[in-house]
Amino acid sequence: MKKTVAIVAGGYSSELVVSLKSAQGIYSFIDKEKYTVYIVLITKEKWSVQLDDEREIAVDKNDFSFVLDGKRIPFDFAYITIHGTPGENGLLQGYLDMLGIPYSCCGVLTASLTFNKYFCNHYLRNFGVKTAKSILLRKGETKTSEEIVAELGLPLFIKPNDGGSSFGTTKVTSGEQIQPAIVIAFEEGQEVIIESFLPGTEVTCGCYRIKDKITAFPITEVVSKNEFFDYDAKYNLASEEITPARISKELTDEIQQLTARIYRLIGAKGIIRIDYIISPAGEVRMLEVNTTPGMTATSFIPQQVRAAGLDIREVMTDIIENATI
Repeated sequence: MKKTVAIVAGGYSSELVVSLKSAQGIYSFIDKEKYTVYIVLITKEKWSVQLDDEREIAVDKNDFSFVLDGKRIPFDFAYITIHGTPGENGLLQGYLDMLGIPYSCCGVLTASLTFNKYFCNHYLRNFGVKTAKSILLRKGETKTSEEIVAELGLPLFIKPNDGGSSFGTTKVTSGEQIQPAIVIAFEEGQEVIIESFLPGTEVTCGCYRIKDKITAFPITEVVSKNEFFDYDAKYNLASEEITPARISKELTDEIQQLTARIYRLIGAKGIIRIDYIISPAGEVRMLEVNTTPGMTATSFIPQQVRAAGLDIREVMTDIIENATI
């Protein structure tokens, strides 16, 4: 009997639209001969199964099931592709843990840690991972522009700490831009992270584990046509993505090994993606960890899977079949 798979998308943040695009990508990747697949939309207002005929059927939150044509259909597995709360910060994982339903990504603790950029970066610094200097602001807290510049210099990146990096992120080059950028970032979350600028080449590396084997994918080099790799660069073709990256074998090996090491340090599951900056001097610094990376047909992970000579359908099957609770 086929397993019934829920691709869980949506969420409560501005990245809902991106999540739905990832859901369509994952739907196309999963082997329909092995699995019965539905897209489940989660918003603040509703949980619903999205059918091909444009019908929506409410999800029973008591057991994560739904009724179709008089028959109750329980889900055997959840592929979480929510970029933001409640799927990237551990809330949905806790719900699924209580129901005993396996899912695609990391558990509650890891999700909570990696969703908070400030805490994750400081945690990994304890293990020698190099990151940007940063300041954390919570709602109601303030810091003058002069204090921020004195501590971190210019330029700066200001973005939501407890959310994705596609929305609410600003690169500031003068003190006058700092406070307006903080306001914009707070519109997307309860905390704001202010980071020092790291010049260099931006790259990203995906990674997944099946049983005891961790596989780091070929690295992608990101060349943004914009000021930085923002929403427009990510999703409106305003960037050039080169896989494999135009870097030395030594740097490639270093980044792949570091990605696998971080995977183990945070206790990741499923596919993750880690973004880095390579300084002009060749020093590798981590930008952030993504535990529910984008999965559209043109996203980094499918690109890297193809470059590795792997079949994305087989990778999806591996993740579904090897998931544990």
